Amino acid sequence: MNFGFGARNAAMGNSASTFADDASALYFNPALLSNLSRPEIMFTHTQWIQDTRSEMLGAFARIWNVPIAIGINTTQISDIEVRTRPGEPETKFNVNYFSGSISSGFNLTQDLSLGVSIKYLYENLLSDEAMGVGYDFGAAYKLPFKGLHASTTFRNLGSMNTLRNEKTELPQNFTLGIAYINPVERFNSKIVFSAEYQNYTNSSESSINFGGEVLYNQLIALRMGYRINEFESRDFSLGLGLMWNMFYFDYAYVPFTENLGQSNIISIKIKF
Repeated sequence: MNFGFGARNAAMGNSASTFADDASALYFNPALLSNLSRPEIMFTHTQWIQDTRSEMLGAFARIWNVPIAIGINTTQISDIEVRTRPGEPETKFNVNYFSGSISSGFNLTQDLSLGVSIKYLYENLLSDEAMGVGYDFGAAYKLPFKGLHASTTFRNLGSMNTLRNEKTELPQNFTLGIAYINPVERFNSKIVFSAEYQNYTNSSESSINFGGEVLYNQLIALRMGYRINEFESRDFSLGLGLMWNMFYFDYAYVPFTENLGQSNIISIKIKF
């Protein structure tokens, strides 16, 4: 399931491969982990449409000065009905997805960083199950213009074994991103604008995602995002962030068209 990680990033169109500055970098671009210093734990709950929900946990720390991030994701689609004839369902079952990852990033030069994630993947559908391994690679670069950053990633490389009759195809994608990050020191604030091109290499589908954030006094943040061609049923998103000392709370609202409802995403983060 490709939900992204973190309500902040969801509110900003999931265009975070250039600006993710917390444990969510393990999902969007592991190269950005090289910029982190403080240990942290981050939890995200996603209430998606059609009885789909996802829980994600990320943790970051430096071990012998090596940045290490651990990620866990569980996704469940509930109450799928089984019928062989009209009328009441004979039974119901859930579909379960799980992934566990370990990630790291390092500075190749003062301006260029690289990163990698290795993921264990598992899915269960009724009495069938499949497992596999995935890989993410990322690079981040500080451009020679103040506040401008660029990135590129290759995500979900790898494969899974057969689920009953055929293998699950991983959503391999390639991204190019750019972001403008402008700290406003006078007000202890920050402005972020981002744009990201994303191409799903195994289907030739592509999209352009945009995001914006205004953070005031390290206390409250307002965010919005817009997606072009990513999904026919959704495009814009909104979000809010609240910070207090070591505690961070983020919320994202993602509406869908065609009477599909809306998604609500909540993240809680603690920086030690």
